[in-house]
Amino acid sequence: MGYESRGHNRPSGFGGFNILPPIIKQIIIINVVVFLIQMLFDSINFGDYPGWYAINRYFALNPLVGLDPAGQEFNFQIWQIFSYQFMHGGFSHLFWNMFMLWMFGNEIENILGSRKFLFFYLLSGVGAAAFQLLLAPMLSSHLAFTIGASGAVYGVMIAFALFFPDRQIYVYFLFPVKAKFLIAFFVLLDFMAVGDMSFTAHLAHIGGAITGFAFIMLDKKNNFNIDRLFNKVKDSASNFTASSSKGFRKPSGGIHFGKKNIQDADFYDINSNTKKSPSATPKEIDRILDKISASGYQNLTEEEKRILFEASKKD
Repeated sequence: MGYESRGHNRPSGFGGFNILPPIIKQIIIINVVVFLIQMLFDSINFGDYPGWYAINRYFALNPLVGLDPAGQEFNFQIWQIFSYQFMHGGFSHLFWNMFMLWMFGNEIENILGSRKFLFFYLLSGVGAAAFQLLLAPMLSSHLAFTIGASGAVYGVMIAFALFFPDRQIYVYFLFPVKAKFLIAFFVLLDFMAVGDMSFTAHLAHIGGAITGFAFIMLDKKNNFNIDRLFNKVKDSASNFTASSSKGFRKPSGGIHFGKKNIQDADFYDINSNTKKSPSATPKEIDRILDKISASGYQNLTEEEKRILFEASKKD
């Protein structure tokens, strides 16, 4: 399975999107490391219990009710709504989840920005866990540990279908299908399979897809600024630390130049007294590109977009 790649809003002079953005790369690495730990636990025992049972009892998503394979009550813990997302049941399970995450997620991370994408990815996995925990006992008597990134990946797939509905996906690298139809077909299959006795957590897939859809639609309407939220928390912590310390404190408003803060001052030609735009230094370009990676192109100011555009014409 592959897809036809097309450009987006980032200026072409800077190489386009990252083929493996930082958060997706880190998620893949963590999943691989956790899988290796799972393989290690498969070869050891803890008393009368095999290693796989011990790790699943504490880190897989345990149902809220029922008995586990050892005849004990399932051991649900709140951290499991996150930890289960990084565990897998075999190499093929891991490979396909990571492949789908990379294929559909690399452009989504570049659009949303790394911080927002991480929040979105984990939230989709939490939504998948909620569906599995709350609905599975009502629809099936077969309760078991749930592991895998599939719920979060379904959220990413839905995001791709919303951003690129007409993008051609090549099934088996041969047959072109529009993204909106192919991904809708996957979700429909899960709806039809709810309640079967397979090891696939169809409810988790549906929960991840619905959570991803809700987040993207609300984000398009309200533009959740995850970067601003992080900065507010960081600023609050910095202000608290500064107010608690003694001695010299840096003025909060920067250096003042008459009635205007010099941080916000326009640049003027001293001889002509006319306004000039600041020159785009390599350091400034790097700062703007870092901002795109962190919070997405849509969060750039008009001045930053102008600087990128001017710089791209010089390449």
